[in-house]
Amino acid sequence: MPTFPTKNFRPITLQDHLAAAYRARMARHPFLLFGLPFMLTMLAGSFFLTPATALRYERHDRKVKQMNREEELGFRERGKEGARKVWDINEEYYRLAAKDLDDWENKRVKRLKGENDGIL
Repeated sequence: MPTFPTKNFRPITLQDHLAAAYRARMARHPFLLFGLPFMLTMLAGSFFLTPATALRYERHDRKVKQMNREEELGFRERGKEGARKVWDINEEYYRLAAKDLDDWENKRVKRLKGENDGIL
């Protein structure tokens, strides 16, 4: 007789339950009782979530729509108060180059109450 019995001990209370029968069959057929239901759940979830995802993107597209040419021209020709200046990289470069970057002063920012200010 071997030292350890090959059959696992299960109390009398667990032998008549559905879970005990499922556990015993699971040891013999793991793919059929665990793998196949898992794969079917993943596949079904994919089919059920596809319309929900499409609906999400359709709602987003309704909120953010592309401007047509007439609307774009309407934004540019509003008048002096609403018109935006056309941005030019050369103009921006010369504007920044004209600033005096050597003459500056380091100023401390006021800290919030209870925040460490770093002064020893």
